[in-house]
Amino acid sequence: MGSPLTVDLQRLEPVDSPLTADEVARGLRLGDLAPPERPYVIVNMVATADGRATVDGRAGPIGNEADRQLFHHLRTQVDAVMAGARTVTIEQYGRLVRDPALRDKRRHEGLAGDPLAVIVSGRLDLPTDVPLLRDEHSRVVVITGSAARLEGCSAHVEYLRSDETTVDLGVALHALRSEHGVRSVLCEGGPTLNAALLREGLVDELFLSVAAKLDGGPDALPIVRGLPVAGAIGMDLVWALRAGSDLFLRYRLR
Repeated sequence: MGSPLTVDLQRLEPVDSPLTADEVARGLRLGDLAPPERPYVIVNMVATADGRATVDGRAGPIGNEADRQLFHHLRTQVDAVMAGARTVTIEQYGRLVRDPALRDKRRHEGLAGDPLAVIVSGRLDLPTDVPLLRDEHSRVVVITGSAARLEGCSAHVEYLRSDETTVDLGVALHALRSEHGVRSVLCEGGPTLNAALLREGLVDELFLSVAAKLDGGPDALPIVRGLPVAGAIGMDLVWALRAGSDLFLRYRLR
């Protein structure tokens, strides 16, 4: 019998030359990577070490301060931020870039001060008291299969409509590119929207924060759920960072 195959493992620690969240998420130029027909799409999620994307129904309690800073700095690198209606409602989305310094950073990157907010809601099941829709500075595009309109919004709201409540995300992304000039999109979930994008081969990168926490709750959501994906999707690690005991991973999907 031959000798067993030897596998080389690379130690990621100790790490020198610390980086700030600003330095990690600066000059990514994600729009330059976009294919001709749609924006470049990255998904940003946080999860516990046992793969849970929510604790007590929300993602907010999972991450640490480094995760929160990286979350906000990633928003400075894209034309649009996308999320499902449930995520926007539960997490109470407001103006996507509230810090004037981060809006200045976006302008330095050649982007508008505020990203376009994109909400996916097949049935337009979206309460209008969400802070994002009350913010007069925000531009919102709702991807929906409903013919209804949201009334009483202070935000500027437009619609990309489909003929069915199950929206075609490929068509919607093409419209974001052709009609709104969007070349890069940051998707912040939730798990069903992530699954739908993955199923259609529309995700280019995954930014995953892994918190040094265990949840174990039987009802907690994973980062992808709801729609089957044909086979395991391979990914290549771009970089791995840590802050305290939490890990921050960037993957490029094959």
